[in-house]
Amino acid sequence: MNVRLSSAHKIKVLNSADIFTIMQTILLRENKIRRSQEHFWVIGLNNASKILFIELVSLGATNRVEIAPAEVFRMAIYKAAVKMILVHNHPSGSVKISEADRDFTDRMIKSGNMLAVEVLDHLVITEESYTSFADIGIMDELKQSGRYELIDKEKGWLQEMKLEAERDKERKDMARKMKEEGIDTDTIQRITQLRKIDIKKL
Repeated sequence: MNVRLSSAHKIKVLNSADIFTIMQTILLRENKIRRSQEHFWVIGLNNASKILFIELVSLGATNRVEIAPAEVFRMAIYKAAVKMILVHNHPSGSVKISEADRDFTDRMIKSGNMLAVEVLDHLVITEESYTSFADIGIMDELKQSGRYELIDKEKGWLQEMKLEAERDKERKDMARKMKEEGIDTDTIQRITQLRKIDIKKL
């Protein structure tokens, strides 16, 4: 689920406090019942460290390890993000980092390396505070861990997503040129297989 961003949220990220301020606002938008569930978000950034998107990947899950790399990186690939920040909340109010949180982050770092998407940080947040993996040195530690080589199935998912994103970009580039040449939407759709709504946005 893509989180709607205000212009105030489309900022250049300078530090973990910037991310926490935004994510705290997003979390507090929700009602009390939803805030009692664990959320997992991914934040995509461009080369200038400006936020491209915030996506809610999982809601209500209790074990981050169960989220596959393909779910985490899907939007980053389609939005051409080159950096990513992971965020999840602890409804318990504790910002203590679990071993499962560390293992999951390690796996995502290795997946990002394969896709040329750098995982910069992982924040554990509550309604009032947060812990940043990067600020306390865990990200650097995990990058050197030598663990979590991807299994062939995961590599296949990620490569297929990357190829599909490249194909999608090619189709959109073709559609854009056809629009500039005055070709009608029905013809463009038939040739490129894009949705009409996507063609109109080009």
